[in-house]
Amino acid sequence: MGGDAGPTDSADLKVVVMTGKLSARALELTERRVPFVHARVVRAQAPASAHPGDEAIVHGDGTIDGFVGGQCAEGSVRTAALGALHDGGPLLLRVLPQGDAEFPETPGARVVINPCLSGGALEIFLEPVLPPPLIEIVGTTPVAEACVAFAAQLGYATARSLPEGPPSEHTTAVIVAGQGRGDAESLRAALDAGVGHIALVASHRRAAALLDELGLTEAERARVQAPAGLDIGARTPPEIALSILADVVRVVHAAKAPVPERPSQVVDPVCGMTVTVRPETPHLATGEGEFWFCGTGCRDRWSASGRATG
Repeated sequence: MGGDAGPTDSADLKVVVMTGKLSARALELTERRVPFVHARVVRAQAPASAHPGDEAIVHGDGTIDGFVGGQCAEGSVRTAALGALHDGGPLLLRVLPQGDAEFPETPGARVVINPCLSGGALEIFLEPVLPPPLIEIVGTTPVAEACVAFAAQLGYATARSLPEGPPSEHTTAVIVAGQGRGDAESLRAALDAGVGHIALVASHRRAAALLDELGLTEAERARVQAPAGLDIGARTPPEIALSILADVVRVVHAAKAPVPERPSQVVDPVCGMTVTVRPETPHLATGEGEFWFCGTGCRDRWSASGRATG
């Protein structure tokens, strides 16, 4: 069983339901463990260009696949989606034009007044899709199998690439539960791969002997938790697995979510909107410095003011 290098079929990978080409793209990103935000229009008021059910994928660099409104609305969605991706929580975004928009109140929604909208209003649900923690489990012992079962209940992905191959670069923790079969090779590989949490299922005596046999440095020994798990007086394989996964949960919540670095954001000097800076973002150099704009309309108004130099 040790040769399966990918996440197991029991891994509770979160896949959002989409239509058309976006569904395949979302599945590809999920399988590659790439974070993104799923944006879906839930309400729209004429003359908005988007309609309920329109959807898009917002990538960590601000790229948008799909359609959730015109350029101005898209800018508001991009900025809010990147914030949701880094905060890790879903968000209901209400994009309203400046002035007389009448739209039913929605408690808990984040409201953005977009003065560049030509009219209409949008309500868009933004859902970050983050890869679940990936736990490498070594062995086919009762404790190892119980760890796989508990990980699935937690929604964590599991892999069993060790000891035949190295752990994935995305591995959050390695649980070595081979009880003598592949333990030494797996520990060495996990240490070399820089895995943050390595747990060895063994008695104090056997663990000490194994670490001595490997000739580990003091720093390397400190990275291996042995015996594995929290001390809850566990005796049976399920109880031992529970103590191990409880400690993994602690590690998962202490670690920072793996999301891309947020692109730079600036304020449009014309309309005051927050703009995510991308290569295609409208931009001007002026005597006062460099400025980026939510759209070409604001850029052209700024240029017409006589302050642009190029």
